[in-house]
Amino acid sequence: MLYYAAMDMFSALAEPTRRSILEMLASNGQLSATAISSKFRVSPPAISQHLKILREARLVSMEKHAQQRLYAINPEAMNELEEWARKIAAQWDKRFDALEKLAQAEERKTEKSKLKGRKEKHNGTSG
Repeated sequence: MLYYAAMDMFSALAEPTRRSILEMLASNGQLSATAISSKFRVSPPAISQHLKILREARLVSMEKHAQQRLYAINPEAMNELEEWARKIAAQWDKRFDALEKLAQAEERKTEKSKLKGRKEKHNGTSG
């Protein structure tokens, strides 16, 4: 379930205007659709469509107050994204740790080989 929800979220986040809307809500808290729309050069209906997609992806919530629609970030969805990102980062950290161990082992082998070569050379010239 988390995977499917995260993919919907990432699809919604793929569009720069929607990311900008989320950044705006993160900075300012709850905002009306009109206030959000006023910050963009695209039409209010286009912003309304972006807000709909963000709502469907559960990234934002909307409350109606009289004639106004107020939007805010959905903290639960942000937590899901953060959890997913942490899991991926942890997997990559394990891979990088394994790669680092492998590189260190190869480096030790190379150093041993160089030392062995020096000893053989030294023994060959003094004998």
